[in-house]
Amino acid sequence: MDKSIFQLSPNPIVKYFEKPCELFTKADIVRYVIDNDIKLINFHYVAQDGRLKTLNFVINNLAHLDSILSCGERVDGSSLFSHIKAGESDLYVIPKYRTAFVNPFNELPTLGFMCSFFNKEGQPLESSPEYILHKANVALKKATGMDFEVMGELEFYIITDEDELYPAVDQRGYHESGPFNKTGNFRKEAMQLIASCGGKIKYGHSEVGNFTQDGKNYEQNEIEFLPVPIEDAANQLIIAKWIVRKLAYEYGYTITFAPKITVGKAGSGLHIHTRLMKDGKNVLVEDGKLTETAHKLIAGYLKLAPSLTAFGNTNPTSYFRLVPHQEAPTTICWGDRNRSTLVRVPLGWSGKTNMAAIVNPLESGAITDFSSKQTVEFRCPDGSAYIYLLIAGLTVAARIGLTMPDALELAKKTYVDINIHDDEHKDRVKNLEVLPDSCYKSSLKLDEAKAYYLAEGVFTEDIIHQIIKNLQSFNDNDLRTQVEKDPNLMAQLVKKHFYCG
Repeated sequence: MDKSIFQLSPNPIVKYFEKPCELFTKADIVRYVIDNDIKLINFHYVAQDGRLKTLNFVINNLAHLDSILSCGERVDGSSLFSHIKAGESDLYVIPKYRTAFVNPFNELPTLGFMCSFFNKEGQPLESSPEYILHKANVALKKATGMDFEVMGELEFYIITDEDELYPAVDQRGYHESGPFNKTGNFRKEAMQLIASCGGKIKYGHSEVGNFTQDGKNYEQNEIEFLPVPIEDAANQLIIAKWIVRKLAYEYGYTITFAPKITVGKAGSGLHIHTRLMKDGKNVLVEDGKLTETAHKLIAGYLKLAPSLTAFGNTNPTSYFRLVPHQEAPTTICWGDRNRSTLVRVPLGWSGKTNMAAIVNPLESGAITDFSSKQTVEFRCPDGSAYIYLLIAGLTVAARIGLTMPDALELAKKTYVDINIHDDEHKDRVKNLEVLPDSCYKSSLKLDEAKAYYLAEGVFTEDIIHQIIKNLQSFNDNDLRTQVEKDPNLMAQLVKKHFYCG
């Protein structure tokens, strides 16, 4: 292995051992603790509410450290998951060595780990969200022989005291620079911390949404990641949300990942980009064109799209964002580079030119193959998403699409090359299905489609039941009508779900 590739790694553990994190062993962790005078170990895991949980350990001695890393620790499962009864609530949490990171906030040197849940028999907890994602990954690989890679676009608002200097144009914040963008330094610091904890970041920028209200400045930002194996993709999104919130708290800022925070302003999504790999090659594109495999993948997403909202759009404010005639999608269709569709195939690097050489005349050389960059984007999820379950659901949808006999026909029928919001195309659009417009209707779609998720033992009955029960508890079947009758209802719901996800 050429160790020079690790010279620029922002992850201090990767840089220290000069090897990728997936090769970390227990011996490596022990050595790092000793050589770097680590004082604390933190276990992290995600429970029913989707937030990062933490268990702290003070390292007493070498034997104690070995015990922590080997045996994990007991936790009360009934306090983490509502479907686990108090009489059988003991679970184990076991650290995954490849997820080790240096905590960027603790004054005492601390290592953190993402953990897996195990039951009393020492077997993986079947209903654990992170294990559901693992099972979905295994089932897809078994059925297709392909590896699934994912990256997320994490959108959020940063709320600070109003600054009247260099005011930005309302809802025109896309890629704005300072001083018109006021929170760029915060975003860049957050990105650096996420990268140091193992997050593979593609880029960050200010997003469209910006406005002032009640003496506060609201600026929307986005951090986008690189494609990585799906289980790592989920972990890095979860850690990233924790870091953004933690850093904002230290700054005295407020952060929200809420889907919608006020009428007429951009909502925050969690777009998920995906690609399929085989033998290190992206199988979604060949000779600059989408393959049949890509069309089948898209068909799977569209087939299960209504039920996927149960994992990706999980509270009533999600459906203030998913409204017709706005950029967030409501119609079940797909297109090339078309941001009005539910599934989008972004612009790929398929041109037969050397663009870098065109703008840099001193450069020369052959045209580089950038086909690995091609992804398929699922655009309806938002910051309320249950990240493990959402990505697991997409993985199930991918497997269904790749194996169902009528996938290519469905992809052909749902392709659009128009802006579906234009009135001139309304006849075309009326023949397309639409997403649910409330949590209640989302729950019904999940109930209808649950056999797909239960197949191959991926999801469990208790998790599906739990999600349906939670969605129906909002009693929002006629949400749009309720808001029309009582405009204050939206503000009340936004306040209630402001810190969702």
